[in-house]
Amino acid sequence: MGNSWIIFQKLLVLFGFMLLGTLGYKRRWISDEGASQISRLIVNIFNPALIITGITSSEGAYSWTSVLMNILLAVILFASLIVISPLFVRILRVKKNVRNMYSVMLIFSNLGFMGIPLIEALYGRTAVFYVGMYTLIFNILFYTYGFYLFEKEKTSGKVRFQWKKLINPGVFACLVSLMIFSLQLEVPKTAADFLAYLGGAAVPLSMMMTGVSLAKMSLKDVFSEWKMYPFTFLKMLVIPAAAALIIHKFQVDPVLAGIMILMYGMPNGSMPVMLAVDYGMDSSLCSRGIVLTTLLSLITLPAVTCLI
Repeated sequence: MGNSWIIFQKLLVLFGFMLLGTLGYKRRWISDEGASQISRLIVNIFNPALIITGITSSEGAYSWTSVLMNILLAVILFASLIVISPLFVRILRVKKNVRNMYSVMLIFSNLGFMGIPLIEALYGRTAVFYVGMYTLIFNILFYTYGFYLFEKEKTSGKVRFQWKKLINPGVFACLVSLMIFSLQLEVPKTAADFLAYLGGAAVPLSMMMTGVSLAKMSLKDVFSEWKMYPFTFLKMLVIPAAAALIIHKFQVDPVLAGIMILMYGMPNGSMPVMLAVDYGMDSSLCSRGIVLTTLLSLITLPAVTCLI
């Protein structure tokens, strides 16, 4: 019950950021052009800084055994979601023209912006490093496979993957993070503080931009996205429950197992919204998905917490 209350409080904070974004757009403090520019800043500056900060700001001693096991679990998580995503969208009978969008929403959950504060609250500051491994793999996939899916969606399936798109701030930040951890480099305090300030802006701004997207649609549109209800049930309850049943059969550290199960149960991430805006695509589907899954996470996440 205590863990459920912690999660509920953290979710209220994130909803507060979304409401600020909605208010800002309604009061014309944020324009459409301004929202697009802020989204580019999040994708290309603030989120890359957060990636690096996730590695440099953690406290505590970590054994290579636990780190490698955590990385393995993170790889299994994303690999399993990628493998089941084609079946997932067909079970939901999603239209072909938005299947890639649903796949993106399934694979790229809110592991960083929501996962970091929740995991820190449940397991302490030392667990942030483990979440950082998930966000690291998340961003490598998002800035590669995620970009590919958006390109495919934008061109109606006719896409030729361009390797030059791998050269972007997100992938660069991932490589820097890996180098810092592998070589055990000590980042100067000034540089660490600089990155921490930039990364700290990613969470509130990303949720505010989601609020901006919400302001552009009616609540009727948000809650009438009927596909999102079975989507949420499968994504945030069935899949985490199945993962819990499987992982508890192995002798995995309880903290690492708990983190993995909670990562499966996180609501839709805001980065797909940022990328949809950056690509000039309709971000309303992703925005509605974030609102509904985040709202329903008030119920599903406490239930998932009982499985860890």
